[in-house]
Order: sequence, then structure tokens, then C-alpha cells
Amino acid sequence: MVARPVRPGGPRRAGGFRQSDGGGGTGAGGKSLGVPRPVLQDRRVPHLDPHDPFAGVTVDPAVMRKQYRSEGLAETELAESPFEEFARWFIQTVESGLPEPNAMVVSTVDEAGRPSSRTVLLKSYDEHGFVFFTNYGSRKGRELAANPNISLLFPWHALARQVVVRGTAQRTGRDETAAYFRTRPHGSQLGAWASAQSTVVASREELDQRYTELAERYPQEQVPVPPEWGGFRVVPDEVEFWQGRENRLHDRLRYVREGDAWRVERLCP
Repeated sequence: MVARPVRPGGPRRAGGFRQSDGGGGTGAGGKSLGVPRPVLQDRRVPHLDPHDPFAGVTVDPAVMRKQYRSEGLAETELAESPFEEFARWFIQTVESGLPEPNAMVVSTVDEAGRPSSRTVLLKSYDEHGFVFFTNYGSRKGRELAANPNISLLFPWHALARQVVVRGTAQRTGRDETAAYFRTRPHGSQLGAWASAQSTVVASREELDQRYTELAERYPQEQVPVPPEWGGFRVVPDEVEFWQGRENRLHDRLRYVREGDAWRVERLCP
């Protein structure tokens, strides 16, 4: 199934999800959940800056929890391929009004096996994989050149949903890269040249100066694609769909590639 652009629609919520407010609130049917609200604890001490409103103020993450209410996820409801299922979930997420539904956490590893993660925007997806664009000289670009194994995480917390993709990254062709680069705003095109991503810069002023010089060089005309800028297509071996459920007994259904087909398995939460 080839994904097509979608626009925010009506107020329909994915999976019939309802969630508590995290403390003393109500769940489905107005039933009290009895979950304590996280409380800011004022622990100011005299030697801290009295003008800093957060000096000495702490919050205990151990008491922060939400009780999920949803219709669940059954094997019989899944599409034949993870790409079709992802398209369903992605459209529902867009229609929910969630900000930046295409934001995903991209995780890579260096040559010593140390992981690194960052948030990147998904720019296209179809039956061949998931595509994002970056500077090939960036940390993720260098790490993927040495080790193409990669993980993507779509954290749709407001819907009590996650999608986790594991696979390998392949560079997109230059024609595909150029076609996308031409759709970027003029300022973003200049920014791709101004920023030697992941390298040390002496100051913000230096970065701004690079941008100003490029804006003077390319005031209106089309900006060429930087030679070290392009796309990666993530070809999945596994795609997991995670749906939050009550009492932390979440639904986790994972597609596993077997040749040209996909096998679905259920994981313990």
C-alpha cells in the first residue's frame, strides 16, 4: 500500500482511547482511578538563587503514572503487511490532531556499540520503507555508514500508541533527494548548507553569519542540494504495534519479515 498525503480531519480518536489525568481523576465511565497527582515539592535552600523559580523544586517521577483505557488490538484486526497497518495508524494519528505525528526517535550505534538517539521527521513511507533526510556527515550519518542497523520509534503517547521499527538504512538516490529538497522552504534549504551537522561551532553568531552569507548568495533563486545531504530509507525486518491497555497489560503485536511475507507474533507487555 502506498501512503498518500493526509490532512487533519475530524475528532475521531484512534482505538477508542481514553486516559486518566494522572491523579485523582476519572477513567472510563467517570470511575475514579485513585492515582495521585505528581506534586512539586518545594525544597528551596538559602544558598540557591532566590530569583530562580525552579531552584530546589523537585518532582518525583515514581508517582507519575496514567491508567490506559482502550479497545485493545487483536491479531484479526491487523492488515496483511506492516506498511498497511502503519498507514492506518498514521492517518488516525493525524486526524487526532497530535502535533507533529511524523516525529520519530531514530537510534543508531557507533563502532563501539554505544547507542545514540535523536528526533527526526519522517518524510515518506510506502511498501519499500520509511524515509528521512539528513546530513550524511552528521553523527547518525557516520554511524549508519559504518553500521546500517537502525531503530525508529513513533511515540504517540496521547493515543497510548507506539510503533517500533527495526531494520537497516539505505541511502536514497540523488534524484529522490533532489526532488524532496526542492519542496523545502527556502530558509531550510539555506540551513542545510549553513549547518555542518553534529560538528562543533564556536558560537551562535558564527552559525547565523554563515546563514546570512548564504542568503545573500541565494536571495531568491533555487538553492542547489548540498553534496553531503540526502535521504535514508529504513527497510524494516520487524515492526511492532503497541497499544496501551489497563493494568499495564498492553497489546504488543509484531510483524517479522520471512522472505517476501510477514509473520505476526504477540509479545508479553
